[in-house]
Amino acid sequence: MSGYQPTNGATGTGTTQAQPVVDERSRAVTYSCGDCDQEVQLKRGEPIRCRNCGHRVLYKQRTNRMVQFEAR
Repeated sequence: MSGYQPTNGATGTGTTQAQPVVDERSRAVTYSCGDCDQEVQLKRGEPIRCRNCGHRVLYKQRTNRMVQFEAR
């Protein structure tokens, strides 16, 4: 399978788009693609897009951390 390759719209003209600046210390969050169900890890500032198919609907995975609420 080949990964998704974004295009600039103008082919062969040598124009480039500015890449987002990603902080090296930020943690990656794991999402699941809504189309191909592949796991995608994104850091802050990265475009929200599946690297495999290019789909733009990603679902955040459930945390493993214990979450407890007090009901009254």
